[in-house]
Amino acid sequence: MVYNIAIDGPAGAGKSTIAKRVAKELSFIYVDTGAMYRAMAYYLIQQHVNGSVPEEIASKCRGADISIEYRQGEQIVLLNGENVNAYLRTEEVGNMASVSSANPSVRARLLDLQRGLAAAQSVVMDGRDIGTTILPDAAVKIYLTASSETRARRRYKELIEKGEECNIEEIQKDIEERDQRDMNREISPLCQAEDAVLVDSSEMTIEEVVSTILNVFHEKTGN
Repeated sequence: MVYNIAIDGPAGAGKSTIAKRVAKELSFIYVDTGAMYRAMAYYLIQQHVNGSVPEEIASKCRGADISIEYRQGEQIVLLNGENVNAYLRTEEVGNMASVSSANPSVRARLLDLQRGLAAAQSVVMDGRDIGTTILPDAAVKIYLTASSETRARRRYKELIEKGEECNIEEIQKDIEERDQRDMNREISPLCQAEDAVLVDSSEMTIEEVVSTILNVFHEKTGN
């Protein structure tokens, strides 16, 4: 039996961290949608696509077949059968991903690929529109959030530990502005699916959030 878990929520809510932990606990595949967008960007660069020409992006993106596997505990992103992990974090790929991810044809192509992954195997997927758009029939839908103050504190701590100078008030302002953009964007705005379980992690540890989601999964699936 294939089961899908969709985790949506605002920036800084800890979705990726939680999704990876939940996937590991259940031996599911964690689908890193961001990495898939980067793999598409790398493909477009390899095809010498001009990122400022939307028509070129639209016509070329259909040639990319992107999937995710786990080999010896490591997530492998495959582009037309090739492991492209080593190329996904370059500045060039990041810049192309920023441009191409807004292209409707790219989003449509990746939507098909993500749904294909979810149909073939049990997955945990996180993002802004997983439960509402990408996996509307997911067995479990979670809307993971936290107050902007909590998210700013977490981000501030993370940056300080990396030795970076930062201002917590500016971080919180940026988070709140991003929330507004995500909630009001034209394509697949951030919102809680009607059948999603709300999990506010403001006063919870990572372990408590993971445990809560696992309990929801067991209750809804009987496993």
